Parts: sequence; C-alpha cells; structure tokens
Amino acid sequence: MNEQRYSNLKLGERGAIISILAYILLSALKLSVGYISDSEALKADGLNNTTDIFASLSVLIGLRLSQKPADDDHLYSHWKSEMVASMVASFIIILVGFQVLTSAFTSFFEGSAEAPDLIAAWTGLFSALIMYFVYRYNRNLARKIKSHSVMAAAKDNLSDSWVSIGTAVGIIGSQFGLPWLDPVTAFIVGALILKTGWDIFREASHQLTDGFDVDLIKEYNETICNIPGVKGIKDLKARSYGNNIVVDCVITVKPTLDISTAHDISTRVEDKLMEEYDIYDVHVHVEPD
Repeated sequence: MNEQRYSNLKLGERGAIISILAYILLSALKLSVGYISDSEALKADGLNNTTDIFASLSVLIGLRLSQKPADDDHLYSHWKSEMVASMVASFIIILVGFQVLTSAFTSFFEGSAEAPDLIAAWTGLFSALIMYFVYRYNRNLARKIKSHSVMAAAKDNLSDSWVSIGTAVGIIGSQFGLPWLDPVTAFIVGALILKTGWDIFREASHQLTDGFDVDLIKEYNETICNIPGVKGIKDLKARSYGNNIVVDCVITVKPTLDISTAHDISTRVEDKLMEEYDIYDVHVHVEPD
C-alpha cells in the first residue's frame, strides 16, 4: 500500500508540472499583450499567472519532499510536506492579490484616456479556455490520488480561468466608452486572487493543526459501532498526513472476553476502516465495559 501512495505522489508531480508550463506560457502572453494593448486588467492577470508559477513550484517541491521515507527525526514520514507546500503557495497568491489591488486602485484614480485594444480581450478568453482544461486535468488527478496540494493547484487553475473571463469582459466593456471598466475589472481580479489564496491557506492550516472533517468522524463512528463485538466507543480521533488519514480509537467490549477475542475485534475494526475508507493506518485500543 505504501508503494501505491508514493506512486500517487509521483503522479501528482505531473499535474504541478503541467500547471507550471501553462502559467509560463500564459503569463508571457498576457504581460506582452497587456503592455502592447495598454490593458491594466490583462497585465494584472499576467502578473497573477507569473506568481502562480512559483506557487505551482512550491506544490511540486512539496510533492517531492512528501515522497521521502521516514527517518530518525521524521518517524511519521514526510507526508505533511504536501500541506506546507500548499500554505506557501497561498502566501504567494495572497501577496500577488494585494499587489494587483494596489495597481488597479492607482490606475483607476489616474484615469485612462483610451480603452485597451480588443486583442487583450481575445487573449483573456484564450487563456481562460487553456486554464479550464488544466483545471479539469488537475481536479481529476487530485481526486484519483487523493492529493490536497494538487486539488489546491486545481482550485487555483479554476480561479485563474474565471479571472481571465472577467478580464475579457472588462476589456470588452471598455470598448463601449467605459475605459474605467478596465481598472475596475483589475480590482475584481485582485479580490478573486485574494479569495483563492485565503481558501487554500484556510484548508492547509486546518490540516496542519490536525483539523478533521467532523462528518467523516461520524461515519467512522457508525461503522465501528456496527462491527460485532463492539459495545461502544470511548474515544475516536483522526488526523491527516498529506493525503493519508490516521485514526486513533478506543472501543469497549464485554469484560468477560479473553485477550485473544478482544484482539480479534480490534483487528476487525482496523481492517474495516482501512478497507472501506482507504485509511492509511488505524490504532485501536480495547477496554472492558
């Protein structure tokens, strides 16, 4: 099973690399066309994609570090490197969001004499289409390998697609005698970038502080209680190590049971949870009741 999980992390690298290549291409295209067409919104979008390169690089590094086996001072392996990478990516995205907002705010009050060239809008729509396909690929990959960092990258991909659509809409609108709509769209782009960064940060910090889905805990509870021989559950906890879940459980059994029978019940609990929920490891402690 461990080999499969490490193989999944290796597969996740492909999604990060595809994101990096897409962002390199689109950031160069948007920044070039943005300066040529004098579009603040497209330049903001291009700057967003430039920093997305570094965000995707941090995800790639995190995935590679997560593949390192356990050592003397990482007895639980390096699984959490994946979530640290997601948090680093969120910081980069948030920083860019503030930069874009500042630039848009300044541009709005400085005023703009002319609307951007329409080629900027076509560039935005083309970029939105590319990023949507990258999003679909990374989303499906993240679900397949159960990778939080690849899913964070996919969310960033989708956000970038919507941002590019918004950029195009603002530029097209500015063609109808509303040149101020371009910096306003850039401001909206900055707000969307901040939201994406915050969402990724919130999820990464939640897992790094051992936060866990309470609905899943309820499902585990019901499953354990339905296993023959289990009288009740005294304690049930779970935490994530990257894309791996570890469960700690204290169950109660009849006090008249011998050690061997009680051990068999705990083994059934472990096997059931691992098989039904694809849990990496389950620790069960048995107490008489």
